[in-house]
Amino acid sequence: MALKRIIPCLLYNGTGLVKTVQFKNPSYVGDPINAIKIFNDKEVDELILIDINASKEKREPNFEKIADMTTEAFMPFAYGGGVKSFNHFAKLYKMGIEKVVVNSLIQENPEVIKKTIQAYGSQAVVGVLDVKKAFLKGKAPYSYLGNKIAKSIVDYAKYLEQEIGVGELFLQSVDLDGTWEGYDTEVINEIVNQISIPLIVSGGCGNLTHLKNVLYDYNVNAAAIGSMAVYSKKGMGVLINFPDRQSVIRE
Repeated sequence: MALKRIIPCLLYNGTGLVKTVQFKNPSYVGDPINAIKIFNDKEVDELILIDINASKEKREPNFEKIADMTTEAFMPFAYGGGVKSFNHFAKLYKMGIEKVVVNSLIQENPEVIKKTIQAYGSQAVVGVLDVKKAFLKGKAPYSYLGNKIAKSIVDYAKYLEQEIGVGELFLQSVDLDGTWEGYDTEVINEIVNQISIPLIVSGGCGNLTHLKNVLYDYNVNAAAIGSMAVYSKKGMGVLINFPDRQSVIRE
């Protein structure tokens, strides 16, 4: 059986780590360097850090701060937020970022992503698919600005793989973010067998059962955790956290 990854997904607001609920109301949870040091000790599989304000504030990545983070990180490190040019990609890879997570750039300038993939390979770029309930019915993909994308969820997933060429897909449930209610298995089931690239799922994880469910029953490649990575329990205080690997393995 292929290795199943569990990935802390940290949200950064330009100054510190925060956690959102349904992509809203960010609450401060600590310093990224301290969190990375703890995750080093816990031997996490991989780490994702997203600057949630960079694109909205039209600023480039904080390269100085990111360099400090990559120096501390002993695990594969993915970064997203404010990446708009080929030079941004190149600079991030040079400082040790293994994968760049793209979202707004998919709508704004996909040719930059394609150029990057040509130069560095598809494994170096992760494409984001944000999903939430549509205004009238069902669920649909949405841009980082909250605008509905004129494709079905499956078609958008295929577009990211086949036309943009990303090496991994990062599926985020906006509605379940920060709720501890479990992943959106309905959407996961809809797309997991429609793509051939690895699928990372995010949004809603609250316990070990949720992790086992998506990793084994739905056969996704990786499960991202947000609240579980920064809080001790739902409604409780901040605690940088990572589940014991043996407790998640299913024989």
